[in-house]
Amino acid sequence: MQLVVPKETKSGEKRVAAAPATINKLINLGFEVVIESDAGLNALFLNENYQEAGAKITNDIKASIKNADVVASVATLEPQLASNLKSGAVCLSFAQAKRDKESIAAISKAKATLLSFDFVPRISRAQSADALTSQATVSGYHTMVTAASLLPKMFPLVMTASGTIRPSKVLVIGAGVAGLQVMATAKKLGAIVSGYDVRAASKDEVKSVGATFIELDLPVVEGSGGYAKEMDQERTKLQQELLTPYISATDVLVTTAAVPGRPAPRLVTAAMLKGMKYGSVIADMAAENGGNVEGSVAGQIIDFNGIKIWGGQNIASAMAPDASFLFAGNVISLLSFIVKEGKIEIDKNDEVVSGSALLINGEITNDFVKTELGQG
Repeated sequence: MQLVVPKETKSGEKRVAAAPATINKLINLGFEVVIESDAGLNALFLNENYQEAGAKITNDIKASIKNADVVASVATLEPQLASNLKSGAVCLSFAQAKRDKESIAAISKAKATLLSFDFVPRISRAQSADALTSQATVSGYHTMVTAASLLPKMFPLVMTASGTIRPSKVLVIGAGVAGLQVMATAKKLGAIVSGYDVRAASKDEVKSVGATFIELDLPVVEGSGGYAKEMDQERTKLQQELLTPYISATDVLVTTAAVPGRPAPRLVTAAMLKGMKYGSVIADMAAENGGNVEGSVAGQIIDFNGIKIWGGQNIASAMAPDASFLFAGNVISLLSFIVKEGKIEIDKNDEVVSGSALLINGEITNDFVKTELGQG
């Protein structure tokens, strides 16, 4: 079997789907590993690092993909590369129906299989294949460090003969994997940290990282897979009113809320920011998907009456070496569900395989994809 890892072509994407430290595990699964030349350069992995680990380097990625049994990438293969896939080949990547419509259509036409890390079921036996979680961990850390660098104040309590500097206050809205990592990092930096989430189960999780959980007089909203479900307008408005005093009192506000398959919920309006102190910082981790904060722009820092609003964009990619290493582990884990005794076997009865599959041998198996491609 041959596994090919192409260089990412999406603008700003620095990650790669295999790390030198993980090549031996791929070989042990029975793969000959082929890496496109300089595919890992932006993640600080050199061609010679891969070669020393046992992989081969190619300068002809189209020819390599034609012979590939598996193609692993961060972003879904571009249509012009996907057209080179052989029938029965398997692609592993982040893939969403609306965003990657043309690529999915090209993979389908090639009669190949597409497993998406966006759809890996959040069940215990699939934890090690959960790339959304691994990348959210990296994103949470980077977001907090970035926000701290934008705040012109020290985070910890500092006591000197000249006087005492009070610790900065950090408020995090959303206590999923990313939010908890933000809180944990802020706590380590010495800030006073508070967290809020609509899910009742998040209270103990927030406390576990040393943060104070904010309790609002609102009904609990539960979702699935560790996500909250979408709220109605009345509840959203009341939540905004109750959160405003906490936002006004904080130095750094970080929002992380996401609802699967939908635009990010608008949690913070411009009116809610009027009470924030001049020089405060807001980091919107959901800016790329519509934003939790009114006025945030993905990939930009906006000045709003002296408040810096940082809009996250492909955040995990900013820490490409660690993000790539973790993602490479997710790739190996997902492969373990389809590689049996040195052969690829797509078991439609395995809930991890069926849950993550958008296409199996060209056939659309996901309802979202059917709708987007006009086959629903």
